[in-house]
Amino acid sequence: TTMMVSVDAFMSPIVSSTTTTTTTPTTSTRSTTHLSSSTIKYAQEIVRSLVIDERCYSTVAGAEAFGDAIAINAVYEDCFMPQPIVGITPIRQHMIAKAEALANANTNANTNANGGGSYLRVDKISDGTTACGFAWTYVNEDIQQEGLRGTTFIGLNDQGQIEYVREIPEPIYKPGDLTLELLKTLTDGAEPKPPQQYEQQTPTTASAVVDYLFNTVQGSSVDESMRMFDDSIIYRDFNYDDLLRGPQQVRKFIEDFSFPGIEFRAQRIDDGVDSCCFTWEVALMDAPDTIKGISFYELDPDTRKIRYVRDVPESAIKPPPLGKLARDFRPGLGVFRGVPIGSRPGGE
Repeated sequence: TTMMVSVDAFMSPIVSSTTTTTTTPTTSTRSTTHLSSSTIKYAQEIVRSLVIDERCYSTVAGAEAFGDAIAINAVYEDCFMPQPIVGITPIRQHMIAKAEALANANTNANTNANGGGSYLRVDKISDGTTACGFAWTYVNEDIQQEGLRGTTFIGLNDQGQIEYVREIPEPIYKPGDLTLELLKTLTDGAEPKPPQQYEQQTPTTASAVVDYLFNTVQGSSVDESMRMFDDSIIYRDFNYDDLLRGPQQVRKFIEDFSFPGIEFRAQRIDDGVDSCCFTWEVALMDAPDTIKGISFYELDPDTRKIRYVRDVPESAIKPPPLGKLARDFRPGLGVFRGVPIGSRPGGE
């Protein structure tokens, strides 16, 4: 629709602000999958093995290993593509195509100043068991540059097979505050909802913090939301070029996006303890279509408060024109211009 194209998926998960009241918290949407045997690998182990050791994004052998790890009814939401990929064979072919693109970039080292040695680097990975997510960056060691960043969420079935994937790269064009103005225009006239009632809690695991923020506190109190953030918070929202640093900037960001007409829905939340990845969708007023996204939260080991956030929304146009052009032009970096390796610690 016109709304979806106009918004261009410029949304991120926001905790809206109204008045605090107290009753019973809402129900968690955390994963309820239970692995049936101690010999089955946990989600984090599988990601480390396939993505880091096997390099499933940059070698055909690794991509085939990924195909061997998926369930028969698996769904892969690659939000760069127009439609989800469903089933073992299509997903295997999709991963091989990804790997071949990077492998070809490595083979044609002099093409478009791309260089060889390209692969997907894992910057952060949540410690989930039934599901987990990881923040990543395209890296080219030969030319000592890094490029496209993104986040991937992986969920397992009770046999320890991959049954669900959502993957979203950062947008090449970052609209900044134009996002805010556009959304205010699209939701003009929306009636505010009654404040969400909640009972104050102090969760100490990453997944419980996410659950509390987005299934309990959302729609109630910015003050209570900010209580979950550490003083050292670094917040990466891929609608913006610049990082948010410190509680003051994060608070302003949350308050700026706190207005009627936007509904944030947490979908799948992994069961991580020190870090957590989760999928979400955003609805604007009564629009039938929603905008998907992924977030990665990491806690400070001492305060057990959030010290790092990465939000990435999907594009409304798939594949996004600038993103496709960048991948065609520099497939080993995925962006038009890379930056020196290590200049963005942890993929910041």
